[in-house]
Amino acid sequence: MFDLVTPELVGISSNRLERVADWMRTLVASRRLAGISVLVYRRGHCAWFGGAGHLKTDQQQKIAEDTLFRIYSMTKPITSVAAMMLYEQGLFQLDDPIAKFLPEFTDMQVCVGGDEENPKLEPARSLITMRQLLTHTSGLAYDFTSIPPVDALYRKHGINFSRHHGSLAEMTRQAARMPLLFHPGTKWNYSISTDVLGRVVEVISGQSLDRYFEEHIFAPLGMNDTAFWVAEDKLHRLAEMYTLAGATPPRIKGEPTEVTPDPRGTLEVSGASGGRQFTQPPKIFSGGGGLTSTTGDYLRFALMLRNGGNFNGARLLGRKTVELMHSNHLPGSMADMGEPRFNNTHMGAGLGFGLGFGVVLNPALAQTMGSVGEYFWTGMANTQFWIDPSEDLIVIQMAQMMPSTLVPIRQTLRSLVYQALID
Repeated sequence: MFDLVTPELVGISSNRLERVADWMRTLVASRRLAGISVLVYRRGHCAWFGGAGHLKTDQQQKIAEDTLFRIYSMTKPITSVAAMMLYEQGLFQLDDPIAKFLPEFTDMQVCVGGDEENPKLEPARSLITMRQLLTHTSGLAYDFTSIPPVDALYRKHGINFSRHHGSLAEMTRQAARMPLLFHPGTKWNYSISTDVLGRVVEVISGQSLDRYFEEHIFAPLGMNDTAFWVAEDKLHRLAEMYTLAGATPPRIKGEPTEVTPDPRGTLEVSGASGGRQFTQPPKIFSGGGGLTSTTGDYLRFALMLRNGGNFNGARLLGRKTVELMHSNHLPGSMADMGEPRFNNTHMGAGLGFGLGFGVVLNPALAQTMGSVGEYFWTGMANTQFWIDPSEDLIVIQMAQMMPSTLVPIRQTLRSLVYQALID
């Protein structure tokens, strides 16, 4: 178990933290989630850890600190750290074109109209750089981007780094054949950029991404339960993935024009729980979303960042590198870069983006509790973490609900945690 201290010792109200516990129990009792856990770490101590529900609805194994979760995009900060470890060795510069390492990205085209059958293309005005991969300003997309016709082309050609065949090198080459959404550096769009970055890590380091992670990040930090797949002797600790059958995820474009009802449906096992993904070694190591981990393991990673690159004597990065990573690298906010709403919230107006993390620029514009300079990221199965240097605070929340927008809990948790700070 975590070595917990009385919350008041680190300036947090025990009574107010009970609101977090009540909220989690309500989510489970109302069958919106099968299970959820939250860790609150402040001023060098674990102040609170709570869990509600179970790994599976038909079993009585409770959510715990060693429960394994599919963390999906919370893989991205780890891949970004891996890349910046190579940056510290002078093996690339942030303005280096990625074509220096992946020649297939030399002659990129940008989609400026047309449709899936006849896209209108023009040559990219510049090459994609390493910084643009790290900041999601590359012009790459996802197959679920919902920006036609590029998203349709990704689906048509199978551009998906969670596939069960091929290799990271092959999938990256296929992705390079797709048109870009925009000219590199001109907009912000969440994308396969970090998957491509993982391939760059392989090329520069000469190691497969799983081996690089294990030797240079997981082993030094003692992240013994974090990997691209769950070994058979650990499967009993893997939380089931659920969805709400019959529920419609809320979709907000622009300002809301009507009251969005709370999603209601039947809690059932998601297709993401089945198949080979996460239960045996994958063919493609997805640096954008392929890892499984535990709350305890991810805390070690977050503490390394909070400590300026060091954890228990294992130094992965220098202090100035970490500072550079959680600085805003956009010319303004996400909204200024064409993303006024991120994750169905107003947050695009108050957020920037660093080298692998979202960065809070203005909590009021983001319309969420927090501090200027806080950095964070999330996973599509409703996981999240954030680090608030001003408050010396780390919060890690885990659940397994797909898609995460079915049960939008991220901003609620921020309010519940920050209202408990009393010193």
